[in-house]
Amino acid sequence: MGTDISNLSNAERDAAGLALLLESTGEGIYGIDREGCCTFVNRAGALLLGHTTDSVLGQNMHQLVHHSHADGRPYPEHDCPILNAYRQGLPCRNDHEVFWRADGSPFAVEYSSYPVLLKGVVTGAVITFVDISERKRAEHALQQTKLALERTNNELESRVVERTQALSDALARQRELAAYLETVRESERTRIAREIHDELGSLLVALKMDVNWVARRVGGEAAVAAKCTGMGELIDTAVDKVGRIITDLRPSILDHQGLWAALEWQAREFIERFEWRADLLVVVAAGVSAPQGGQAIAVFRIFQEMLSNVARHAQAQQVVIRISVDSPPDPVLLIEVRDDGIGASAAALTAPRSYGVMGMSERAGHHGGRLTISSAPGAGTTVRLHMPLLEEGDP
Repeated sequence: MGTDISNLSNAERDAAGLALLLESTGEGIYGIDREGCCTFVNRAGALLLGHTTDSVLGQNMHQLVHHSHADGRPYPEHDCPILNAYRQGLPCRNDHEVFWRADGSPFAVEYSSYPVLLKGVVTGAVITFVDISERKRAEHALQQTKLALERTNNELESRVVERTQALSDALARQRELAAYLETVRESERTRIAREIHDELGSLLVALKMDVNWVARRVGGEAAVAAKCTGMGELIDTAVDKVGRIITDLRPSILDHQGLWAALEWQAREFIERFEWRADLLVVVAAGVSAPQGGQAIAVFRIFQEMLSNVARHAQAQQVVIRISVDSPPDPVLLIEVRDDGIGASAAALTAPRSYGVMGMSERAGHHGGRLTISSAPGAGTTVRLHMPLLEEGDP
């Protein structure tokens, strides 16, 4: 039912309008005097507090609704921001405290307190408040969700770190095993090459001497002499092939003259065998000793694989080979093999079955080196090996 204000004075109309405004808002509103006692309260505020309007009027509002913190600790009046609003003449806003209902239960509240001035003198304050329990519950639930997500993320990160470490350890063991197997393989190659040289090579030489002996004694038997000559040529071919097999297994130049000579010999032998248009340059700084042992073998095998890939896949017309070694005290070996062939895509170079590329990379990485490949279909291929040279006595 509406209120008829047509017959009221201006002051009465203002008061009636204010009363209507207070009753129409959903926020709780109450006023206090300088002693903190309630001078008015709207219906929404009384309902939020669990009181009737009449029971609140004249009551000390701090003692009635703001007497304790959320955890039950007493809330002294001198600390109350609401009362300080008129004591100090400063407005305030707060959303992290509670009001207490008539039944003794607290609820989260957001309130604002503004001083009331009359002729420049503070006579009290007006307080507006709303129940934000649902918002606080939502914020709490969100915070709990964030904490749960953080714990989950921390657990996942911990698991990722553990599994990454496990994979790194497994990869390190795999590389160690691969290096050990490579050492065993090279030792076996050396042994086989030595046995072929000592046993089969000696037999072929002896056989050639026997054929020559027979040839000298057949006299006028032209057919037998021709057969001996043919046998001698076959033996010479077998000796050449045995020598090539021995060299492929373990080039003696690597052991007798060192890595620099072995690399240059391998490059020249490759160029002569395939009749490439080639550009070869070998530059080794003075005072740099060739590495020994496992590193020398690894570099030589990587270089062999570089050249082998050109021969098998490149379909090139020209090859550029650069072998250089920096000056001491920290010399670095750089080998570059560049061809003008058909090239390859990045996917082909990184395919799981690119065993040659993987083998070169693993060999280089085990000895502190780095292999890089630049290629594109129709644009040729460039393979580079960067290898810091180990001091004598390093593994």
